[in-house]
Amino acid sequence: MVSTGGDVALMRRRPAVDDLSDEALLNGLAVGEAGMDVAFIRRFQRRVYGLAFNLVGDAALAEDVAQEAFLRAWRHAPVFDSRRGSVATWLLAITRNLAIDALRLRRAVPTDPESLVGLEDDAQGPDGAAVASDAATRLRRAIATLPPDQRRALVLAAFYGRTADEISTSEGIPLGTAKTRIRAGMQKLRLAMIDQGSGS
Repeated sequence: MVSTGGDVALMRRRPAVDDLSDEALLNGLAVGEAGMDVAFIRRFQRRVYGLAFNLVGDAALAEDVAQEAFLRAWRHAPVFDSRRGSVATWLLAITRNLAIDALRLRRAVPTDPESLVGLEDDAQGPDGAAVASDAATRLRRAIATLPPDQRRALVLAAFYGRTADEISTSEGIPLGTAKTRIRAGMQKLRLAMIDQGSGS
């Protein structure tokens, strides 16, 4: 196949685009510069999809999350503030939030609530680790200290948005027990967060 002049020009431009910093690439995306969208996706697609898949555990859903993450990045590129973190951290935070939202929407699908306690640990690699803020890490650790029955009830309520009545049904426990577990879990969680804060 014979290359056209446009192909040659594109080949000459590609190394320059690939050498741009993440911030410069995002700035180009923000102003609609030609080719920046493809270059941005090419640079981050493995990390974004990998994080989404680690969190949702489903290839098709992970693709949807990744696609929406790139759309949001494109929409919000003009307001990106590098003082609040790197482009990679920002993009992976968007991905993580979308993945958790997707899990909430699928709350009718049986999933072990214990798996949600480790969401921060599933974001592997330096970029994934950067997504987890200090507060989120402290929260995850505090949740992990709760008794298993209270932890399950609290995670079902907080992550899945389930009511005490729904938790009562899914866990096979009386409604009053479900309410007690959620309330006790919240009280112990607050104390654990205070203890962690005073210990740091």
